[in-house]
Amino acid sequence: MPQAGHATSPAGMPGRVALSAVEEAARMDAVRRYDILDTPPDGAFDRVAAMAARLFKVPVASVTIVDEDRIWFKAAHGLDDVSEIGREPGLCGSAVLADEILVIPDTLTDPVACSNALVTGPMGVRFYAAAPIITGDGHRLGTVNILDTRPRLITEDDTATLADLAAIVLDEMEVRLAALNALRAEQERRREQEEARQRAERDKSAIEAFASTLQRTLLPPALPVVPGLELACHYATASPQNVGGDFYDVFPLDGKRWAFFLGDVCGKGPEAAALTSLTRYTLRAAALIAPDPDVVLTSLNTALLLDPAIGSRFCTAVFGVLEPHEKEGFIVTVATGGHPPTYHLRHSGAVEAVQPKGGMLIGAVDGAHFASLTVHLAPGEGLLLYTDGLTEARTLGGDMIGEEGLTRFLAARTGPVSAAEVVGDTVGLIDAMPHGVGDDVALLALSVPLADAADGLTATATAHTIAPAGETPESRP
Repeated sequence: MPQAGHATSPAGMPGRVALSAVEEAARMDAVRRYDILDTPPDGAFDRVAAMAARLFKVPVASVTIVDEDRIWFKAAHGLDDVSEIGREPGLCGSAVLADEILVIPDTLTDPVACSNALVTGPMGVRFYAAAPIITGDGHRLGTVNILDTRPRLITEDDTATLADLAAIVLDEMEVRLAALNALRAEQERRREQEEARQRAERDKSAIEAFASTLQRTLLPPALPVVPGLELACHYATASPQNVGGDFYDVFPLDGKRWAFFLGDVCGKGPEAAALTSLTRYTLRAAALIAPDPDVVLTSLNTALLLDPAIGSRFCTAVFGVLEPHEKEGFIVTVATGGHPPTYHLRHSGAVEAVQPKGGMLIGAVDGAHFASLTVHLAPGEGLLLYTDGLTEARTLGGDMIGEEGLTRFLAARTGPVSAAEVVGDTVGLIDAMPHGVGDDVALLALSVPLADAADGLTATATAHTIAPAGETPESRP
């Protein structure tokens, strides 16, 4: 039945009293433990906010973390250019004072919420509900909120759904924390090994520190714009009921270098999603510290073996570093771990497999070896990375496309390579398969545009994301 709810504030609601100084200090210790404040946008948290807005049909939803003197938005749907607000009583500031869900059907009738800036300001919030994000040891880190500009009621099932969304946020933070702890443990182990090698006068390279900040889970919400480079991607799961295990990303390393990766984890469902999240965080963190591709894959292999929750699961991946060539194009250094080859597409139509020898499965055995090689990506050329769902797609005769079939398909292309066109054509190849695909498919293409003949300038880099499976080619951007 509908729950009227009550406005809550430190002074206005039984069971919700202001935290003592000791309790607030312990709560802030828990917030800092997750190292989440002021981190970049993250696809997983953004999806929770978007899902909350869609489920409850409200214009605004957010995931917030309550800091000492502010409410910081980790994700916000329907709020533009708002990253934080003051920690005023009445809304989020009150929602972290108790374990139950806070529901304010009409903020103007609430003695505390009515004076909140979100209520009195341009937004004119009239309805507010929030579920606290509660750690296993009872600390309330922040809230998952829904807001509307008109009064409304919600049901018990609605409040349960909001609580579930808050639990999902906590689960994501726990995965993130587990990966961070694994990296810190590995950093400490490598530091001790380096000290031992130095004492034994072993002449080996120093091992750099691992990153302490992890970013984004599963798939990035959009590809970045890389000067002088065109990017395109595609992702489709074999079944909408299963969480896929394919992943990809492109991100900056420093002022001129960029990193990219694409891979596939073993299995499907929640366990595969957790492994994907750990893998992406580990690859990003390791690359920011030591961007040597084979070292990055070695670090990932160690991190997966250190986590007992992973069990016998493993993954395959391609990891590369882009650096502008001194004359034109890019120098690309690529390492693989048990993954199908990357294809280097030439202006002439030639197709070359880029696959360093010795790349083993990642997370399967201790001491796995990885190798890398370097290619020059010149203007008019491109790279195609893919997961094996592509080559395992079957033709009308029941035969898999295979690497030979994919090579023939790519070699039929002529003229300058465009990442968007390569991905679009490859998606067309998949769509033409009479039986569809039996596994997830992820594609990532990179290309260097030719210089503009009119003014001699390199074409502006653009990023293209191809629509997921199920949409028609005409509906794709």
